[in-house]
Amino acid sequence: MKIQLNLFASLTKFLPDPEGAGFSNLVEVGEGTTIEALLDRLKIPREQPKIIFLNGIHAEGTAVLKEGDRLGIFPPLAGG
Repeated sequence: MKIQLNLFASLTKFLPDPEGAGFSNLVEVGEGTTIEALLDRLKIPREQPKIIFLNGIHAEGTAVLKEGDRLGIFPPLAGG
């Protein structure tokens, strides 16, 4: 099944196709895959994601992904 994966700021380097559509890729995941399992597969260090949205709602790493989900992951952000 496919989900839309959006990685922002410093996390874009972990996209399966970093030369693709900027910060977004369609990603194939297996039935029952959790957000944490996907992060592990992409080799994103556990301390990197600070904010995770699943279909526009704050989510935990234990959430199970479903066909057509939109997953957005942000690293720590700072500004001035």
